[in-house]
Amino acid sequence: MTMLRAKWTPTQAEFDAFARVSGDDNPIHVDPEFCARTRFGRTVSHGMLIYSKLWGLLRQARPDARQVGQQLMFPNPSFTGEAIDLEIEPIAPNRFAVRATRAADGAELLVGEAQVE
Repeated sequence: MTMLRAKWTPTQAEFDAFARVSGDDNPIHVDPEFCARTRFGRTVSHGMLIYSKLWGLLRQARPDARQVGQQLMFPNPSFTGEAIDLEIEPIAPNRFAVRATRAADGAELLVGEAQVE
C-alpha cells in the first residue's frame, strides 16, 4: 500500500453528529456562542472525529483491517470550515503513520500511528 491522501472540510453538523454518537457534547465542540468567548473564537473539532476520518481512509485501502492500537497527539485545534489534508503512510506491514494538517498553513492537527491486524 502506498501513501493515502484525502481532503476534508469539517462542518458544524459533523461536530454535532459526532457529539451525539460519542456522548462528548463539551460546549467547545457544539456551542458556537460559548466558543465565541473562548481563545479559539469558534467550535473546535473532536480529535477523534479527525481520527475517524483517517481510519475511514485506511479502511478504504484495507477493508479487512482491525485496529489493535494507536498513539495520537493533537498539537493544534481544527475548526469548522477549514480544509484539512489527511495522510496515511505505511511504516511497517501492520503499522501506519497518520497525519492531519490544516490545508491553509500546514499546522499539524493530528499526528500519530495506528496498528492493525
